Amino acid sequence: MSKKVLAILEQRDGIIKKSSFEVLTFVEMFSKENEYESHAIILGSDIRDLEEMKKYFSGEVTVIKNDKLAHYSSSAYTDLITGFILQNNFDFVFLANTVFGKDLAPRVAVKTDAGLITDCIAITKSEDNFIAIRPVYAGKALEEVKIKTERKIYTLRQNVFQKEELQFPSDAETHFVEVNEIDLKSVVSEIRKSTGKIDVAEANIIVAGGRGMKGPEYFHLLEELAAYLGGAVGASRAVVDAGWRPHSEQVGQTGKTVSPNLYIACGISGAIQHMAGMSSSRYIVAINKDKDAPIFSIADYGIIGDVFEVLPALINELKKV
Repeated sequence: MSKKVLAILEQRDGIIKKSSFEVLTFVEMFSKENEYESHAIILGSDIRDLEEMKKYFSGEVTVIKNDKLAHYSSSAYTDLITGFILQNNFDFVFLANTVFGKDLAPRVAVKTDAGLITDCIAITKSEDNFIAIRPVYAGKALEEVKIKTERKIYTLRQNVFQKEELQFPSDAETHFVEVNEIDLKSVVSEIRKSTGKIDVAEANIIVAGGRGMKGPEYFHLLEELAAYLGGAVGASRAVVDAGWRPHSEQVGQTGKTVSPNLYIACGISGAIQHMAGMSSSRYIVAINKDKDAPIFSIADYGIIGDVFEVLPALINELKKV
């Protein structure tokens, strides 16, 4: 009997998160390579991207519907997804390593007797098992981990597995399941976000600032550069602790882990906690007047100079383009 693979998807205001499309692409590839049966599940109300999913995923999709599921509830989501996994006997479960995934995955793992590996950047086959690769020691090393339990759950780091369209859109069925009895011991009643801004966790380009920016009044330079590049503004912990930028923009061990195609660090010295959250970026550009700043040790390109001279010059060049 073929083994079964499940992708757990995340939505916000009825819109499927970009990180979930990355999970769909990975599950599609993983299932095809190993000749497994693929499925996906999403909980919520009025999901608007269901047809879009068929561009990336050929397996069956189950939508569990209830107006109360529009916002995340750890108790309700855990119970419903656990029941779905046990009822259909899934062998592999994948979800994004977002705040949603990091909260939900361990709860589901406990209730389904599954092993769990979080923050995976690669999963390869080894004989009769799979090896997951994940960063450790604040990104300074990579470890290889195997799960010995029959059921296995993995969370995938964002922006590592890029979404990829199928050659032909899927014609697989989408099943809708209405539920009435829901355990709402806890629920996220409100999510506040900056309108018009890209979530730093899902951005392909991030322009981040540290204490070297001297004050919140100078972050307009980063906002302008990010706007020209179509990216998001990030910040170090020191900046957030000082109240210069909101916590939603914090990158690092106590903030968000990001893996954009381009990360521009402006006035960031490179504390180990910060580098743990962005060292897996595809390209890193560091701008700092201290030539011995630790950030240069992981940068692909380094500019030793004053950010208040470099940034205006860079923005002016972009204006020409």
